[in-house]
Amino acid sequence: MDEWQALAVGVVFVLAGGVKGITGMGLPTVAVSLLGLWMAPVQAAALLIVPSLATNLAQCRGSNGRRLVTMLWPAWLALAVVTVWTPELSITASSISAHRLLGSALVIYGLWGLWRPALPNLSPQAAWVGAIVGVATGFITAATAVFVIPLVPYLQALRLDKDAMVQALGLSFTVATLALAVRLQASDGLALLSAQAMLALAAAFIGLWLGTIVRASVSGLVFQRSLFIVFIGLGTANLLRGL
Repeated sequence: MDEWQALAVGVVFVLAGGVKGITGMGLPTVAVSLLGLWMAPVQAAALLIVPSLATNLAQCRGSNGRRLVTMLWPAWLALAVVTVWTPELSITASSISAHRLLGSALVIYGLWGLWRPALPNLSPQAAWVGAIVGVATGFITAATAVFVIPLVPYLQALRLDKDAMVQALGLSFTVATLALAVRLQASDGLALLSAQAMLALAAAFIGLWLGTIVRASVSGLVFQRSLFIVFIGLGTANLLRGL
């Protein structure tokens, strides 16, 4: 990585960390969508493992751990198994197809976020619906390294309180990141601990700190809508690159 690439990676992870600092989520999605504009998604995925794990671990703490494990373990198990073992549908398979899949996932996520449909209360069916959601999220994670669809809408449909939701996001994203790391190691043997990853980690924490400062002075709803529009634009750019 030359100086310009290192600078670009640093800027991307400051932005991604800033988004997570403001919204509590979004670091992998922002990082992969931006990095995918000039590098293969598999390389972007390898760079995000360490920052994603480190920034998610703090979110895993809370008083709702036992209840969340009881409720969400089917989703986590299905997500992990499918992410690790899905054959031939992978960010490592083809750079062109990976860009198309990544672009499609980003556009769908952006449109869903702008639409903000009313979701049914799925808490009574959390286990079996979670298993289906885990399978679907695992396929998308294996193909794009983005694990927000349909995982995040499912968690929102469980009607969790704010603290439980933050903890559920942290635990779920940690499971997804670990599963993705196992897949990357098994398929390409990529170095997940590297100088570039350490740069990404430092930049992500700088962004996280800045995001927590900005959070008090911005409208969360306006910021999220703007971010979904950005995801649609980045998804379209990745789709065009995959043509």
